[in-house]
Amino acid sequence: QVQLVESGGGLVQPGGSLRLSCAASGSIFSINTMGWYRQAPGKQRELVAVITSGGRTNYADSVKGRFSISRDNAKNTVYLQMSSLKPEDTAVYVCYADILNFLRRWGDYWGQGTQVTVSS
Repeated sequence: QVQLVESGGGLVQPGGSLRLSCAASGSIFSINTMGWYRQAPGKQRELVAVITSGGRTNYADSVKGRFSISRDNAKNTVYLQMSSLKPEDTAVYVCYADILNFLRRWGDYWGQGTQVTVSS
């Protein structure tokens, strides 16, 4: 059993900052890629940022220069530092991880999502 639990969402004014965290726990042998997706009302889920176990990162064009993804491999945790937030960043942010479990099987795991609302 593997669980991903996000925290750190909330309401913030335009131009503000938030930091999201996502901790993976359970029957984890190894974690490869971790990342964040988001889904706004009426829109498809979109990739925000991903980071490999070696620290390579990739960002959506819409968040480059404003968001920063990082991870703590010892804690099986991924972070998303969001700055200069805009109303169009409002969405449910969902954590993702590519995990090798104790049965030596790779699987894609998702968190439950955390709401980020950017509004004055």
